Amino acid sequence: MATIHDVLRRPLVTEKSSYLSADLHQYVFEVAGDATKTLIKDAVETLFDVSVLKVNVINVPAKQGRRWRNRRVLIRRGAYKKAVVTLAPGDTIDVFEGVR
Repeated sequence: MATIHDVLRRPLVTEKSSYLSADLHQYVFEVAGDATKTLIKDAVETLFDVSVLKVNVINVPAKQGRRWRNRRVLIRRGAYKKAVVTLAPGDTIDVFEGVR
């Protein structure tokens, strides 16, 4: 791992992650494949100036699908690693907040 900026790749915004951020103070990020829980915690605390209570890491496996028109053509989505970060009550990350 080169820097803290390489640990977090992008925020994942889905219906489930919106519920987690609104009600449970949990935020979901796609992270680097070799990132550990302590690296993720340090990166979130440094970049967003919040206090992290807990980090859960999930390895999402690759999935295989087919094209709509030609059912023989296989499409493969790559595997990635995601982290669910629980923040202290009162802390928020502005990336996940809606339009004000």
